[in-house]
Amino acid sequence: MVEITGFAPARFAAVKDAFAASFTAGEELGARFTLVEAGEVVLDLMGGSADRKGARPWDEQTLAAVFSTTKAVAALMIARLVDRARLDYGQTVASVWPEFAQAGKAGVTIEQAISHQAGLPGFPEPMDPGLWTDWDAICARLAAMAPMWPPGTASGYHPVTVGYIAGEIFRRVDGRTIGTAFREDIGEPFGLDLWIGLPDGAEGRLAELQRPSALPEFGEINDATRAAFLTPWSSAAGKAGADYRRMEVPSTNGYATAEALARLMGALANDGWLDGDEILSPALIAEASRERIRGQDLVLPFDMSWGAGFMRNAPNFPWGPGARTFGHSGWGGSCAFADPERKLGGAYVMNRQGTALMGDPRPKRLIAAAYAGL
Repeated sequence: MVEITGFAPARFAAVKDAFAASFTAGEELGARFTLVEAGEVVLDLMGGSADRKGARPWDEQTLAAVFSTTKAVAALMIARLVDRARLDYGQTVASVWPEFAQAGKAGVTIEQAISHQAGLPGFPEPMDPGLWTDWDAICARLAAMAPMWPPGTASGYHPVTVGYIAGEIFRRVDGRTIGTAFREDIGEPFGLDLWIGLPDGAEGRLAELQRPSALPEFGEINDATRAAFLTPWSSAAGKAGADYRRMEVPSTNGYATAEALARLMGALANDGWLDGDEILSPALIAEASRERIRGQDLVLPFDMSWGAGFMRNAPNFPWGPGARTFGHSGWGGSCAFADPERKLGGAYVMNRQGTALMGDPRPKRLIAAAYAGL
């Protein structure tokens, strides 16, 4: 039996039972699940091992790689620029990043770009995977690239490239990287153990991943899916992978505790209030999470609804029943969500990766049990 630590009040007893059951069934190595209601941490469970040998228990200090769940942080940081009237979702990317206007992209708006409508899900032409560690080189390639479909006509998930696009937009306006700005403005002031780019000295706290034994089910493979996920250069590999994880790439390189993610998303569920300070206005929370496009995604095998960088709960409902719930999921099963109707934020992290592209059954069971206890 795996020891489950943390706390769960009586109304969430079924959540603890579901969490333990995942370990009993051999579905977990180590994991943590945290809920925040109306700004208060109301449930926090962890268990299992932070390494594959079972020698290091998962505890409050364990950091997990959360991959695309990081995109929720990027969406928040772009929203904060809009909130301060330093940026408008409807302006073109080229208005802040002139080089982006190349190859027919002059009219692509910021909200289209960060909601996966720009047609740049990956690079169709071969390249050295090590190039992902060169921020300026990747941004130059994206600026020069012709879209793979007419921008604004459909979404097609940009698993890695959207982080460079959002990050470069942010840098051109703010002068800092998204990762640095998050750390300076939110992470450190509010004590959130959440980082974009693995910080120096944190290697000993990082959970060791157990990779899945199979690829996700992508459905019918097309050129966009192949460019996004299935070429040898679609992500950094080898030594480049080790260097890459230290980079502040806000699409893939988040490292966090479930508590930190849940507190951040809990703020977005609670009119933007985090420990007595407003990190985003209620109006901008509503604007950032409202639907920008909905329909069959050209990369993922799902009908998708996208906000301004946030994945929306409908129509697939990976995070409970809330129609206004939004957040993001990450490769292997991590997720973070905000439900403004119930003022509920939550996050799940783990190190045994599953193959579900969205709606991993482990957090789905935990979230369903949590809503039953509300």
